[in-house]
Amino acid sequence: MSGTDNKSTFAQTIKAVMWSFFGVRKRRDLEADATQLNPLYVLIAALIGAAVFVGVLILIVHAVVG
Repeated sequence: MSGTDNKSTFAQTIKAVMWSFFGVRKRRDLEADATQLNPLYVLIAALIGAAVFVGVLILIVHAVVG
């Protein structure tokens, strides 16, 4: 296999997932993501993003309440 395939790296996948969390992806970027992103990477990046989001919310609640 050569390095010329169009698969994205994990860092590119994290970037795409984070922009999607904010809801600011362009239509052409979404279409490109559908063909280039590794579904396993998307799942892992989404779980990491969700865990970070929940962790930040818990920290904010602890700071406000305590």
